Amino acid sequence: MSRARANRPSCVASDLALLDVSEAIAADWAALGVHGSFLARSIDTGEQLGFDVHDAIPLASVVKVPLALVVLHHIATGTLDAARPVTVDPATGSVGPTGLAAFRHPATVAVGDLVYLMLSVSDNASGDALFDLVPVEEVDVQLRTWGCTDVRVRHRLDHMYRCAAGAAGNDFSLAQELAIRDDHTGRHTIETLDPAHANTGTADALVDLLQRVWRDDIAHPAATAELRRLMGLQVFTHRLAGELRADTLRVSGKTGTFLHLRHEIGVVEAESGHRVAIAALTRSDRRANLAPDIDLAIGTAARLAFEALRR
Repeated sequence: MSRARANRPSCVASDLALLDVSEAIAADWAALGVHGSFLARSIDTGEQLGFDVHDAIPLASVVKVPLALVVLHHIATGTLDAARPVTVDPATGSVGPTGLAAFRHPATVAVGDLVYLMLSVSDNASGDALFDLVPVEEVDVQLRTWGCTDVRVRHRLDHMYRCAAGAAGNDFSLAQELAIRDDHTGRHTIETLDPAHANTGTADALVDLLQRVWRDDIAHPAATAELRRLMGLQVFTHRLAGELRADTLRVSGKTGTFLHLRHEIGVVEAESGHRVAIAALTRSDRRANLAPDIDLAIGTAARLAFEALRR
């Protein structure tokens, strides 16, 4: 998508008051040089607000949520054993700063614990070990069988890094430059940032998925219950939960970060019973690995949306 298109967000809202909130969030993001998609929806009433909700965007580690759901469905239906041991060797494993991807020696971990590591600390090696058990094509077909046609799973996690290295070698700064340049031109040097080849999803489709998981309306109920539990254990709380820290709130989420992409999807639940599913998918021209102001903008958007929808 071109930057010109992203600067004119198409807002959606259930009423004029929610439209005002949607436009305010879009303006805040634009002021930071952030473009992308945002959608927040009450799980129980269906009221929603957001913008550019049908744009297909590369998911980075957000793809671990649909992968986890398919794996947990296999476990719940008895076709995969959660206790099955899997050995992951760093010499042949996936790149990443956390979990087994950061290990220096082979480790044997049960399938159920691979799902935990993949979701809680976004471990790429655990994710690809699960893709060894439930291949990419099978995950994609299962999602379509469930009606999740706008969430596409096309490649393993290590393929993102292989494509970036193929375009920029070991120069992370160059890969950032290529990602930003290509985002303006729409011609992608790094294949896994091209919506035609990447793991992709729309904000609308991802919120639909979360809504169905929280309502036990997809996969086996034991699988959706376990996915909710594990998403509640995510250790990275600097985005959606950044401004929603209270004893009366629970935020369950999954981040996704790769080059200029900073995402999170999740559900905010209040003791009052209000439940709001949120997808925040962002791209920026920021030439930095850390961007706390963008993370804060995602958190601010989540707070504004939750407060508007919990009425």
